[in-house]
Amino acid sequence: MRRRDGPSAQVLLALCGAGFLLFNFPLLLIWDQPLTVLGLPLLPVALFAIWAGLILALAWVSVPRSGRGTREAEEDKDG
Repeated sequence: MRRRDGPSAQVLLALCGAGFLLFNFPLLLIWDQPLTVLGLPLLPVALFAIWAGLILALAWVSVPRSGRGTREAEEDKDG
């Protein structure tokens, strides 16, 4: 079987579940207020922030870390 680099399936499912929950209707009502952020309505700003946060979280878990890999990964890095 081929070894797969990157985040585990559990982490990807957790991020997907977080996205579904954060973009779900009842939680979006929290941000549907007559407020503005730097002159922009709160709901679109919150949607963009949630979307950007999910992308940043995916990027953070996808970056290989030193000490997290196997001995083979360390040997590849050394030369």
